[in-house]
Amino acid sequence: MAAYAALVSVTNIMDTLHLHPRPPISLHPKQAESLTEKITFLQKFLTIYNPHLDYSREADPLESRIADAAYAAEDMIESHIVDQITSDAGKISPDSLYEALEKVIGDMDLIMKEAKEIQQTLGVHTTKSTPSDSSKSSHIAKENIMVGVDDLLLEMKDKLTSDRRDLQIIPIVGMGGSGKTTLALNIYQDRLTKEHFHVCAWATISQEYNIQEMLKHILHQLNKDVGQNLGVDGLGEILYKHFFGRRYLIVLDDMWSIEAWDGIRRFLPDNKNGSRIVVTTRLSNLGSALSSSKNLEMSLLNEVDSWELLSKTVFGEKSCPPEVVEIGKRIGKSCRGLPLSIVVIGGLLAKSNITKEFWKSIEENLSSIVNSEDDEWCFRILHMSYKQLPVYLKPCFLYMGVFREDEVIRRSMLVKLWAAEGFLKPRSGKSLEEIGKVCLKELVDRNLVLIDEIGISGEIKCCKIHDLLRDLCLREAEKQRFYRFVRDDPVAKYSERRVVFPRLLTSEVLESLSHARSVVCHYNDYGEVQLPHNLRLLRTFKAHDKNIMCGHFLDNVFELVNSRYLDVTVHWESGFPASVNLLWNLQTLVIHCWQNLVAPVEIWELHQLRHLVFELGEVILPDPPRGDNDIVIMENLHTLKVVNNLFFNEETVKRIPNVKKLCLKYDEEQMEGENCLGYLQCLSKLENFRCITEYDCVECWKWIRFPHSLKKLYVDVSSSLELEDILPKIGSLPLLEKFVLTNGFFRTGKWETFEGQFQSLKFLQLESCDGLEDWIVSDNSHFPVLQKLRLLYISQLNEIPSEIGEISTVRSIELEYCSESAVVSAKKIVEEQEDLYGDQLDLHVLARVSRSEEALASLASVNFEVKVYGIY
Repeated sequence: MAAYAALVSVTNIMDTLHLHPRPPISLHPKQAESLTEKITFLQKFLTIYNPHLDYSREADPLESRIADAAYAAEDMIESHIVDQITSDAGKISPDSLYEALEKVIGDMDLIMKEAKEIQQTLGVHTTKSTPSDSSKSSHIAKENIMVGVDDLLLEMKDKLTSDRRDLQIIPIVGMGGSGKTTLALNIYQDRLTKEHFHVCAWATISQEYNIQEMLKHILHQLNKDVGQNLGVDGLGEILYKHFFGRRYLIVLDDMWSIEAWDGIRRFLPDNKNGSRIVVTTRLSNLGSALSSSKNLEMSLLNEVDSWELLSKTVFGEKSCPPEVVEIGKRIGKSCRGLPLSIVVIGGLLAKSNITKEFWKSIEENLSSIVNSEDDEWCFRILHMSYKQLPVYLKPCFLYMGVFREDEVIRRSMLVKLWAAEGFLKPRSGKSLEEIGKVCLKELVDRNLVLIDEIGISGEIKCCKIHDLLRDLCLREAEKQRFYRFVRDDPVAKYSERRVVFPRLLTSEVLESLSHARSVVCHYNDYGEVQLPHNLRLLRTFKAHDKNIMCGHFLDNVFELVNSRYLDVTVHWESGFPASVNLLWNLQTLVIHCWQNLVAPVEIWELHQLRHLVFELGEVILPDPPRGDNDIVIMENLHTLKVVNNLFFNEETVKRIPNVKKLCLKYDEEQMEGENCLGYLQCLSKLENFRCITEYDCVECWKWIRFPHSLKKLYVDVSSSLELEDILPKIGSLPLLEKFVLTNGFFRTGKWETFEGQFQSLKFLQLESCDGLEDWIVSDNSHFPVLQKLRLLYISQLNEIPSEIGEISTVRSIELEYCSESAVVSAKKIVEEQEDLYGDQLDLHVLARVSRSEEALASLASVNFEVKVYGIY
């Protein structure tokens, strides 16, 4: 909720004041003590205060007053800080700051008295409400549970594999939350589907669709590299040629208009070979317009199936305790057979104590919803689940509406934004990112957020939110003035502290945002926009579009001295001003620029910086200053990428001792007698390291020592590096889970691994490694936990060692443009494992081969997929 988020944010500001380098900034001790006391009480009060469990169109007045008082305190303190930094100290004198805060403290005192009266009425004491790693939760890899759709699955499979040769369009129609996408995904991921079609692709359309981005997304799935400058027709031609002559399946999920259909249909050829297009839509008339055949209708679940889905969501394969079975059946019935409502309520029950009293209270609340005459019963059910969230999760959930409909959201970006917004409450021994990861996992466990991708370590990598739940976020956020999602509104004065723009951002619009502390922009094109001075208190500015080559000038962006999170596209003529050191509380700086930038030495003064990321181009960092009595140790820095030709000496390591993710690039000859990576092993917290060396930069690899903390390693070297020199060092890393090796050559023509090497490796990728003919693995204990193997352009390899197939954890092997004998050896591995495990085999091999090796397509089977690619 907005009130709790505002209180936590004020606390975070007060806790970081002492970190301001100069001039020192502090509050009057008595005021600081009084504010802390009142904010702490109100935070605890909000953990038990849950008015209007049924839906109300108006924000709760008390919560609004709490939020407004916290916002006022924020404004006073941050304005004072900005004035001090920009030498405008006369604007708010210490006396006027004191007087302004006294008024805020007086307002909070009145609110606190009212809250105490309510607390006594409730008759309960405040309880701890914080993220908990040990809280009851499901496994990260959540399955898409489906019940009551067996007949639809059979009908769908029959339509996909029927003898009809002409291109068939198969619409799946149903109301929002009825399981259309889940059904389509179940079919799409089925092994028999993958075997039947030569090529498969998936695209999510949404209401606000972009044909160009959709085509790029599909071509990316098909491993087609396309340039930034190709338009719709150019991209569509590539897609048409790729599909031409092949039996293909494409799923177009969440279609809303015939215009979107027309935009992509012309690029999907009718090859008269049994190709299929599956379209999911809420609009039955649209489904009928797309196809002359009957729509596949998603019906609501009956009472039996509703209870089965609810029970599986709450208990998995375990049985429901008998004392709540009947209540559970009535809860399932109250969800009116809508799968989304059932799994969301199931997520709530799964995270709560299983008592008759609690389940009865949920049943009563649901009964009041479904018995009302309001036609928004689905929304009200989802809202009830939101109201039952712990108070610390509510801001995190509401923030999900900031992202575009059906957008794939990277976990790393999401938790950085949560941290910058200030509503993650610090805990001793935990970083804000770690706390954010726990909060995200709790939302996933409650079925309020969907997992889109799991990383190799088993953690959530990307997530999404169902569009009905996103609608809930937008409506609730607008009601609480938590943020404003600007659609086609005319330019106006926005009072919300967070503003989201899905389209064009102009200087005129920015002028209207004097209240804003956070601006997030999603847009496709804009000119050079000058940031106005009235954004002086802005904390979060996310204004990046990957299709744009021009952008902001950094000297203008760095005027935002109150910033915590900056993610901007930068004009190619922009410099990197020394004023960056004024951003005293900056946590995340992401710069997208097509040119390399030379950072000033002042960048080493950003003691709060957690993530420094350069996309597209690279940054050239100066050596940190020596002999300075006020040396700043950037102990919070976790991410540093991509840095060009950084001399990694003792002084550099001393400045960034806790970096976890590091990406370096070298394109110059190493200096005589020096080792540019000589101190890398001193980074004892480093987990993710990517290093790219071009031309003949090979000397540093001979002397490199990797820290044993590494979990992910990406090595991209020049073709002249002898790989035998570095692989033994890499194999001995005890925690290494992912290893990607690009280029280099094998002088001896062979790679032999030994016992004890790669003991934690789960993902291995070799690409364009010349000279490798013999890969010798004498025992399957060499890669005991390997899950995925990718071999790309390893054209001289004779065969994949059969021992790889004997590793019990291997689930996937991919070959792309490898030798014919390597592909045949992969087929042999599959056959040997099929003999052992039959239909229970959980191993999939994908071989991508050229047109000249098209005969290899005859090897295809359920577990062995062959894709033939030509050059157009």
